[in-house]
Amino acid sequence: MDLRQFLMCLSLCTVCALSKPTEKKERVHHEPQLSDKPHDDAQNFDYDHDAFLGAEEAKTFDQLTPEESKERLGKIVSKIDGDKDGFVTVDELKDWIKFAQKRWIYEDVERQWKGHDLNEDGLVSWEEYKNATYGYILDDPDPDDGFNYKQMMMRDERRFKMADKDGDLIATKEEFTAFLHPEEYDYMKDIVVQETMEDIDKNADGFIDLEEYIGDMYSHDGNADEPEWVKTEREQFVEFRDKNRDGKMDKEETKDWILPSDYDHAEAEARHLVYESDQNKDGKLTKEEIVDKYDLFVGSQATDFGEALVRHDEF
Repeated sequence: MDLRQFLMCLSLCTVCALSKPTEKKERVHHEPQLSDKPHDDAQNFDYDHDAFLGAEEAKTFDQLTPEESKERLGKIVSKIDGDKDGFVTVDELKDWIKFAQKRWIYEDVERQWKGHDLNEDGLVSWEEYKNATYGYILDDPDPDDGFNYKQMMMRDERRFKMADKDGDLIATKEEFTAFLHPEEYDYMKDIVVQETMEDIDKNADGFIDLEEYIGDMYSHDGNADEPEWVKTEREQFVEFRDKNRDGKMDKEETKDWILPSDYDHAEAEARHLVYESDQNKDGKLTKEEIVDKYDLFVGSQATDFGEALVRHDEF
């Protein structure tokens, strides 16, 4: 399948999803739960293991002896201690937990990086990305499938420039990550809001009215009766989304909707782990304090720590 076919297929899948009369399209970017297991340390530490290592990594933790588990945990602690002062703070532990939870993002970036760093110089320029992504398609002024690829490219270029902090049109791996996953970066949130509004604002007046809001989530598809969740969304728009009651959402109201200020699960878990392991109650952890409570962090289970540590170094 060539790129044009792939993009057309992707777009058609989106259209199909939107056309299902009872299917809701999710626009809101929530911070995910750290684990789907109950957080009850009186029963087990499964939640803490998922939070500290990521659920997928935690599943493979059943091969190590306690001694091996402690040894490998000690190696992870050295990575968490970012300033190398011999202590792990709540902030350092929170950063590690967030890394563990979002490892899939870094895996996605790694896959795409290899296909876009065409000259293998450890950077991705806008020209490299444009050529690898669009290539010959842009040479066809009238593609058969009806897609406006130049408009898509202009949108990508705008986002690339926003991610590119120093403005040289060359992305480091961190900037490329912000380009591919802008919802994960505070400085990219305005572009997430702008792109969302452009998608939904069909009359291009710079606002999202009630019918545009509902139309993005639900297609009547000839059905007169709306599902209950659609009626609930109408009420949500009037009561909560449209804060100034002018019948439409502006940029700030849209931002509050799609990028809510969620409870910080990673910080809460980091504070919990420090509280449970901090023997001298100085508010930070030594390697010895963490390893002494190895069962709280990892248990006697197995994982490929090496791959996680290499990725952490790269990012």
